[in-house]
This record gives sequence, C-alpha cells and structure tokens, in this order.
Amino acid sequence: MNNHLFDKEIYISRRKRLAENVGGGLIVLLGNEDSPMNYADNCFPFRQNSTFLYYFGLDVPMLAAIIDVDNSNEIIFGNDVSMDDIIWTGPLPSIAALAANVGVTATQPYHKIEAAVQTAKSKQQPVHILPPYRAENKIKLSQWLDISLNDVSQSASLKLIKAVIAQRECKEACEVEQLNNAVSISADMHLAAMQLAKPGMMEYEVAAKVEAIALANNGRLSYPIILTVNGQTLHNHYHGNKLKEGDMVLMDAGAENAMHYAGDLTRTFPAGKTFSTRQKEMYNVVLASLNHATQLLKPGIEFREIHRQASIKLLEGLKQLGLVKGNAEEAVHAGVHTLFFQCGVGHAMGLDVHDMEDLGEQYVGYTDALKKSREFGWKSLRLAKQLKPGFVLTVEPGLYFIPELIDRWKAENKLNDFINYDVVEQYRNFTGIRIEDNYLITDEGSQKLGKHLIKEADEIEAIRQNA
Repeated sequence: MNNHLFDKEIYISRRKRLAENVGGGLIVLLGNEDSPMNYADNCFPFRQNSTFLYYFGLDVPMLAAIIDVDNSNEIIFGNDVSMDDIIWTGPLPSIAALAANVGVTATQPYHKIEAAVQTAKSKQQPVHILPPYRAENKIKLSQWLDISLNDVSQSASLKLIKAVIAQRECKEACEVEQLNNAVSISADMHLAAMQLAKPGMMEYEVAAKVEAIALANNGRLSYPIILTVNGQTLHNHYHGNKLKEGDMVLMDAGAENAMHYAGDLTRTFPAGKTFSTRQKEMYNVVLASLNHATQLLKPGIEFREIHRQASIKLLEGLKQLGLVKGNAEEAVHAGVHTLFFQCGVGHAMGLDVHDMEDLGEQYVGYTDALKKSREFGWKSLRLAKQLKPGFVLTVEPGLYFIPELIDRWKAENKLNDFINYDVVEQYRNFTGIRIEDNYLITDEGSQKLGKHLIKEADEIEAIRQNA
C-alpha cells in the first residue's frame, strides 16, 4: 500500500467543490481492483484510478465511494483485511482508519454500494458516473444501475465529467511540486541513457537501466518506455535492436512518482559519439520548432495554434534543406506537414501521462464550440483549447520519415506543389526525431518543469564522448 497523501483538508476541499459544481444527485467514484496477469494471485502492479486518487487519495484495491450531494453525505466502501489477507500480504489499517486520513467519517463494506446506488435510483435521484475503462468496473455499474453493458459508457454523466475536468486540469501548488519531482526523475532517466548507451548494446539493456532509476526513486514508469533506433514509429515499445554506429536513439520515457504524478520527456541522441551532418541538420529543425512553440505558451492562446506554429517552423526548416517548397504557412494549411509530423504537438499531463484521457479527449482537450478535427494529423491533436493558468502539458514536435507513407503520398502525387519527392526519397530511411519537455502555464506565461536536461545538439555530443 502506498501511504503517501496530501493533507486531508485538500481532499475535503476538492470533494466540496465537486459537489457544488455537480449541484445534485449521487456521485459514484470507483477505485480499481487488482488485475491478474495470468491467474488471480499473479497480478500486474496495482494502479489506482486517478480520479479516485484525486478526490479520496487512497491507493488500495477494491474501494469505491459515493458523494450524496443532496444529503451532504460521503461514504467509502471497502472490506477490512481478513486473517488470510494478513498472512499472505500483511496487515493494513481498517477502512475506517484509511477514510479518516482523507476526511471521510462513514464507511461500509464494499457490497453495500449496490444498495446505495439502487436506493438513489428508486428515489429518482440522478446517479452520476464516469465512463469506465476497466471491464470489471463496467460490469459492476451495469449490475448496480440495471442497464446493459453496452449502455454503461453512454450513461456517464456529462455534468460530472466536466466538473472533474474543471478541477483536475488546473493544478494546485501541491500538485506542481509533485510534477516537478516526477519530471526531475524523468530527466535523470534520460541523462543516464545518454551517458551509457553505445554501439553494440541492445535497446533493452538501456531500457533496463532507465527503468531502474524510476524504481530507485520510489516510483515506476508513467508509461512503457519507447527506446528505439526506429524513431519513425511513433509508439514503438520493441526493444530488441542492437545499437549501431550511425543510428539515432529516440527515447520517450517518464517516471510516475510516489504520489502518482507523471513525467513525460523525449530526447533523441546518436548511438555513437556524434550526429551525422544530416542528422544534426534535421535535429536542429525539430529543436527550433520546440523552442518556437514553447515561447508562445501563455494563458489565452489556443493550443491548436501552438501546434500550427510548431508545424510551420518544421516546414520552414525542411524548406531550407530542400524537402519542401512554397510558403510554409500555406503548406501547413494544405496539410503538407502531416507527411513528416503525423501526431499532435502535446497533451495535458498530471496524474495520468495523458491526463484524464479516460474521460474523453473531446471534453479534456476541446470545448463544446471547438470540435476535434477528423483530418489526418490534426485528428491526433489531444489538446487544442485555450490555455489557462495551472494547465500542465507537454510540447513535443518531431519529424518522422515513414517509408510506407512516403510511398503512398508519392504514388498519389499528393501535394506535389509543396513537396520535393526526389529529395524526400533521400531521407526515406532517416527514421525519426522527437524532442519533448513539460510545461506549467502560469499567470504571465509558462514555466518548464523539472531539473535541466540538455537538448542542444552540441551538448548531447559532448556528453556522448564519455559513453
């Protein structure tokens, strides 16, 4: 059990504000269960539901809670450990003692939550649930609400979803402290990779050293490590390649700290001691895009404009190298950048590395008036709406040379007025580059989170001399 908690007044205040924002009805928040890998007693490492953590803080399996807004009542449901539990996994505080630590005075055995939900339904009291991402929670809600499994996600309360997002998207000072810690651990992970990776090593050897740093800081990975010589594949979790002279290593990795806040950084570095001329040129194109995008971060600007500006900067750099032609802004409007930059430039980050994504990207990253695009490239932008103080987000431009995509576009003569396919062909096996940092939006602008982590090409080459 993770005993790390904020002061209980923080949880009390969060729940009070949630109740006020929802306005009425019964709020039902489910924690997670242990999830078996291959049989019941051999489970994946437990990870609590992030919204449950935010409001109740308890990092224990098989808990649920209700907030009865109409009757100003809160109950945590869970079962005290049995003697068998104590023998096999050790003693735990009682559910009542755990609840008291977060300002809740009423507890009941887990099975009694079903009666509480059904009583509310029988009284025509609105029952507010969030969309479940775990199958077992979906089944429970189906049974408690007496609706089909197919209807559970559609029965999620939009009022509750929006109320949760309104709170969680703006980080409190105590959260910023934790995020700084998580990003600093993540920086240590990246620095270690740049110091130890060398030709002849396997990707998994480097990944093992990187994960060890997260564990050594009483944390874990905030997502599976991407560490690959094939950086053109955006989410490449395969670690079976041997590093060779001339390769570039793209590492996208972050730590989740003891309080479950995430870091998410990316660096790209040469497997040998130096970048090739072509690699350094392309690296500096991506770095210029990152620097331009982060300079624009401030309250009031839409993040989709940050994405657009980052894309323009990428095409300006590619134009200088001869891969594209014409006006960069017009080229982005036409979608030229998506041949090289297929994803979004960043996303929200907090208790989840893609913060609150389980609640729906349209609600987390967009607004009722600002709808998610269906266009290639733009549809992958997870965050687009206007930035506010307290937002925490990633900025991660990249260039990805995907041979299959190049072949398709070339065969279709797509956007020939902007793309020099003969030059692009010379880069078809270039792989990919991404550089990523994490930022807090402040009242005046932005603040980079975590300790300093080198990203200038010359700085990277300097540290690679001793690898």
